[in-house]
Amino acid sequence: MVKHQPLQVYERQLCLSCITGIYGCRWKRYQRSHDDTTKWELLWSLVLLFTFCALLVWFYFWLEAHNDYSEFNWFLYNRSGEWSDGTVPVLATTAAGFTYIAFLMVLALCHVALGQQLNMHWLHKIGVTAALLTTVVGVISINQTWQHEWDIIPISMQATGPFLHIGAVTAVTALSWIVAGQVARADKTSFQVVVMLLYLSVLVGLYVVPLYITSPCIMDPSNLRPRPNVIGHQGAPMLAPENTMWSFQRALQMNVTGLEADVAVSVDAVPFLMHDRTLRRTTDVERIFPDRQMEDATLFNWTDLQQLNAGQWFLKDDPFWTTHTLSPHERNLIANQSVCNLEQLLKLASYHNTTVVFRLRRPPLGHPCYHSWINDTLQAVERSGVPQSLVMWTPDEDRDQVQQLAPGLIQTSLKKKSPQSLREAGISRLLLRYNQASTQEIRDLSQKNISVTLYMVNEPWLYSVLWCSDVSSVSSEAPHVLKKVPYPIWLLKPDEYCLMWVCADLASFVVVVGIFILQKYRTSGMRSYNPEQIMLSAAVRRSSRDLNVMKEKLIFSEVGNGVGSGEEPYTDGPNDCDYYTDGGRSQ
Repeated sequence: MVKHQPLQVYERQLCLSCITGIYGCRWKRYQRSHDDTTKWELLWSLVLLFTFCALLVWFYFWLEAHNDYSEFNWFLYNRSGEWSDGTVPVLATTAAGFTYIAFLMVLALCHVALGQQLNMHWLHKIGVTAALLTTVVGVISINQTWQHEWDIIPISMQATGPFLHIGAVTAVTALSWIVAGQVARADKTSFQVVVMLLYLSVLVGLYVVPLYITSPCIMDPSNLRPRPNVIGHQGAPMLAPENTMWSFQRALQMNVTGLEADVAVSVDAVPFLMHDRTLRRTTDVERIFPDRQMEDATLFNWTDLQQLNAGQWFLKDDPFWTTHTLSPHERNLIANQSVCNLEQLLKLASYHNTTVVFRLRRPPLGHPCYHSWINDTLQAVERSGVPQSLVMWTPDEDRDQVQQLAPGLIQTSLKKKSPQSLREAGISRLLLRYNQASTQEIRDLSQKNISVTLYMVNEPWLYSVLWCSDVSSVSSEAPHVLKKVPYPIWLLKPDEYCLMWVCADLASFVVVVGIFILQKYRTSGMRSYNPEQIMLSAAVRRSSRDLNVMKEKLIFSEVGNGVGSGEEPYTDGPNDCDYYTDGGRSQ
């Protein structure tokens, strides 16, 4: 008589094979294990988690920094001397790295959910290390070259915080399925307590986070002030070459209330519009004056400057990826733009009754106008015939003298000072970068009749936040974008926001409790059942289901005189019973 041990029957597990195969190159069933993960692999799992969090913050930083991409590219230009869009490789590598690490995180969570041992393949370990090191190098580079841009994260949280909170609660609620499964299957009470405490700490922390979320857009809509005025910084530089007449005309077409420009003084005392210290980036000086291309722009006279083309570079470099939207007529206008002087800009502003604000750069030491640059600029303002009430004067040098000669100018400071100091200096406006003034400071200055203009505001979310902060005006490179923002992107009453996050927390809590109860019920019913051991009779009954049956153990033992080895193959016939005797095989 033959004694059969229960067969092991396995269904096809393609999904599990893919999960363990991609993560740890364990494609075969015998390569997988339900044993506890080793300490070394646990360490790599923590490294993976840290890399994921670091890349998440890094990716979020670059998404929100879109407002200042042109500033980043200008920093790179000052270092390399060549203009290029440096954000493209940064965004490409960041997106690729984040996608890869997020995919590994999903695979790791699937391992935990299925009770599989974590065993990351060595190639993935190299990839995780490379992603982490690249992110660290990127963070260090930003700290050295663009440190103030980190302020974009807390500022953007004022616009995204309430919604990121709901997303985080949803994600942690979904993780409760995995956590509950681990707790229900664990044999050690200490492990269950530690996991529960960690999970509940994170969950409760997220539940109370809204108590610390502040946003000016959480307010009574009846207290919303009028829409902030938009000043075209260098005109509309995304649609036309910066600091050219066509750029300012395009800005006026976008209903801006002011124009902002960068002003330098030529060697023959003509104030002209130029942002860079040299003419290389925005003119064809390399072709007209090849021997002078590295000279300071202020060392050229106005006659020489008029020979330069200030528009062809825009069509060639396409700095904002917008030239494909231009019509043939616009391309022709751009290709024939020349360097603009301050007097031309002021006449245009006077004709359209538009405010003008300009940053005046002092000529270098030894320049003929080094001492007269303020008077030269004031004379240009007088010659243009523009009303003084339309000109915002920003230089701090000789401000008292300027107030005596032109008392109607709007005195504006580029430096953050106390309200008392501003009043004593006769200053009625501040022109600051958007990260230099908080919501409370803006409102305090407004109450003391000091208007605040913030630059550089190009994104609708940032414009909405500043609108709710009671900013009177903003300076923007994208007036065509802000023109499409007639109202803040979102505005919630405090009671509405409170109701929203309380409902989200309650719903999350109910789901988490339900998942823990369900997982405990499922696990308690499975503790005494091993799905991999099924009797032979069960295998016969289920043969019609087209299962992939793996017969791993078939041990034959003979009761009686014979000695058998069980080396003969087993067949599935209903009457196939093999007996071994001393003389060989008999049927």
